[in-house]
Amino acid sequence: MAEPPGFAVLISGRGSNLLALATAVADGRIPGRIALVVSDQPEAGGLDHARRLGLPWTVLPLARGADRAAWGRELDALLQGRAVEFVTLAGFMRILDADFVRRWPGRLLNIHPSLLPAHRGLHTHRRVLEAGEPWHGCTVHFVSEELDAGPAVIQGRLPVRPGDSEESLAARVQLLEHIIYPRAVSWLAAGRLALLDGVVWLDGRPLTAPVIEELP
Repeated sequence: MAEPPGFAVLISGRGSNLLALATAVADGRIPGRIALVVSDQPEAGGLDHARRLGLPWTVLPLARGADRAAWGRELDALLQGRAVEFVTLAGFMRILDADFVRRWPGRLLNIHPSLLPAHRGLHTHRRVLEAGEPWHGCTVHFVSEELDAGPAVIQGRLPVRPGDSEESLAARVQLLEHIIYPRAVSWLAAGRLALLDGVVWLDGRPLTAPVIEELP
């Protein structure tokens, strides 16, 4: 029997999405295996999850002002050495350089806490509240050379409640992330999801809009 596809998880912080992905692998929802966890932060809490679960992990620090292209080449060599087939960004707070992105076409997924294309970048929960928007959520998308601009695959959506704070909204959105990210990764691992010439394909059909998962 062929070994399931190996994928890497890139983290910078607590690793809640890493844990969600590892749980989905363990219970069979993702037909793949975590071949490597990579953190750019030596003290990232997500590394504790990797150690506890017995996942292979490493730290590849990137100092402020360092050469991102050189770091990308080092990351690429590391992933190639582990026979990684695709890469998931799970709370990874570094912008990947363009050369690295071009070396992994259609094999880089990210989860972002907004309904893209709205609110790219940071502080999305605060910006949604300040704008008085009725809906918020998260998006799984393929990574492109432009920040948070790659084609969307699936979105989790929820209503902004009266009295929501930045913290309460973030907590609810994170629960959605833990639902939709494993789902998208399972599609990619199973060969159901692909990016061809900038178009997302799912189960042999082009997606004209991201799949929507809505919570009350």
